[in-house]
Amino acid sequence: MHFYKSDQEKFKKVRTIREVVFIEEQEVEERDEFDEYEDSSQHYLMCLDEKPIGTARWRHVGDKVKLERFAILKDYRGAKNGDALLQKVIEDAAESKKPMYLHAQLKAIPFYERRGFKKVGNLFLECDIKHYKMELNLT
Repeated sequence: MHFYKSDQEKFKKVRTIREVVFIEEQEVEERDEFDEYEDSSQHYLMCLDEKPIGTARWRHVGDKVKLERFAILKDYRGAKNGDALLQKVIEDAAESKKPMYLHAQLKAIPFYERRGFKKVGNLFLECDIKHYKMELNLT
């Protein structure tokens, strides 16, 4: 299910989902959405009946793993698709044996808390959207 950006066919589908969710819906600047970490990240493409509906990625940041860019197309939210995607990403990233964290938008905090993530630190802005850093302890 995961792949690298070098798989251009899959990455094009990921890019389309992220453009819709982050750039169009949330008004994130394209230069902020697509960054220098695309090549080094493990990317995910979730499909339902062969239709691309969601994406995420994770990458190594020092001695930790950062989960990021979780996006599900609007018509497919609220149907446990995000749960399945997050679970798969956590399973794969856990193989690294490194602590995991993410930056959660305020509206997504309950979603991540239900899966064991805990808020750490203070509220901050990222791309003009309020976030909290959240960590997952698998031990």
